[in-house]
Amino acid sequence: LTVDVRLDRLLALRAEMNGALEKQGVKLSVNDMLVKALGRALIDVPECNVVFAGNEMIRYSRADISVAVSIPGGLITPIVQDASGRSLSSIARAMGDLAARAKEGKLKPEEYQGGTASISNMGMMGIKQFTAVINPPQSTILAIGAGEKRPWIMPEGELGIATVMTATGSFDHRAVDGADGARLMAAFREYVEKPLGMLA
Repeated sequence: LTVDVRLDRLLALRAEMNGALEKQGVKLSVNDMLVKALGRALIDVPECNVVFAGNEMIRYSRADISVAVSIPGGLITPIVQDASGRSLSSIARAMGDLAARAKEGKLKPEEYQGGTASISNMGMMGIKQFTAVINPPQSTILAIGAGEKRPWIMPEGELGIATVMTATGSFDHRAVDGADGARLMAAFREYVEKPLGMLA
């Protein structure tokens, strides 16, 4: 399920927050903010925050987001625990630590096994849109493409230029109905396009 998401407000908020966090030595990435948005969306649409464990489905009340990280010889998915409940600066610190240790091969199994849903961002490689493979036993993974300037119909109806990314959700249909997946994508887009909602 694919949606186009306008990034302008999120980028402006990121720039402002990074200015405020500079003294603490914290720098938020766009991906940190997308992890938070997905975490909040999964709490709003708990039907997608499930794993398919053989003969049963397990529904989670907390969103633990597995974040795809490229390492020599493959891919690993360190987990940001409680992504919906953490501050953006806490997510940024956790991701910096997890990604660094992932590349050194120093993650503990509990730091990359588990998680309730995944996010894979290939935007920094210039990929516009892709479909990510679900990370079993999870039922949901979000694929993030590059943010780029595109012609856009503005709220007043005039043509303008906006920074837009394409996000595609893949869902295990045994566990997640298409309509619930669509609700998750809509909730994710809402948090990204109105990012102050993530901080409330």
